[in-house]
Amino acid sequence: MITSELIEKINFYAAKAKSEGLTEDEKKEQERLREEYLGHFRKRFRQQLDNMDIEYID
Repeated sequence: MITSELIEKINFYAAKAKSEGLTEDEKKEQERLREEYLGHFRKRFRQQLDNMDIEYID
């Protein structure tokens, strides 16, 4: 689940990367958080697509 805490952590690492840079451990954590976010996003998006019905009108 995408939580505000997850988004806050992602934003924190993005801001820190721009201002002062990240250590190797922080870069790994940032990538892990991004992958977690994308995994949740893709799952929700897939669920939305699966719940759609397409009707063709002639």
